[in-house]
Amino acid sequence: MTDSIDEAVRRLVDEREIVGLAVRYCLAVDARDYDALRDVFVADATACFAGRDEIGLEAIIGRCRDTLDPCDATQHLVSNHLVTLEGDTATAQCELQAQHVRRGGDGGSTFTLGGRYRDRVTRTPAGWRIAHRELEVVWIAGNPGVLGRPPGP
Repeated sequence: MTDSIDEAVRRLVDEREIVGLAVRYCLAVDARDYDALRDVFVADATACFAGRDEIGLEAIIGRCRDTLDPCDATQHLVSNHLVTLEGDTATAQCELQAQHVRRGGDGGSTFTLGGRYRDRVTRTPAGWRIAHRELEVVWIAGNPGVLGRPPGP
C-alpha cells in the first residue's frame, strides 16, 4: 500500500509541476522576463506558434520578444489543464486567453485570442521542462495590428 501512495503522490507532484510550467510561461512573458523562460523550456526546445516554427530556446525567446515588446501590456490566462504522464515524459494541454494592448494604433488598441497550448514535456535534472509547445488559435477578436499584423480576417 505504501508504494501505491508514494506513487500517487509523485504523480500529483509531477502534474502540479507541469501545470506550473504553463503558469510560469505566462508570468514571464507578461512581465517581459524572457530569461525566466530558461526555467520553462529545454535549451533545444521547439515551438509552433500559430503556424510558425521556432527551433531552439533562443528562437522562442526572440519570437516572444518580437511579438510582445511592442505591446503596452499583455495578459495571458491559462486554465483547464490536462496532463498525461508517461514516465519521464508527458503531454500537457491547457486553454488560453491572451489579451494584448497597444495604445494609439489605427483600428483599435486591443487584440485578444483564445486557443490552447499543447506541450510535450520532459523531466530534466533541473525539473520538468517543455520540449515542444504548439499554440492552436481557436478565435480572435479586435485589432491584429496591435501585434504588427494588418487588420482583416
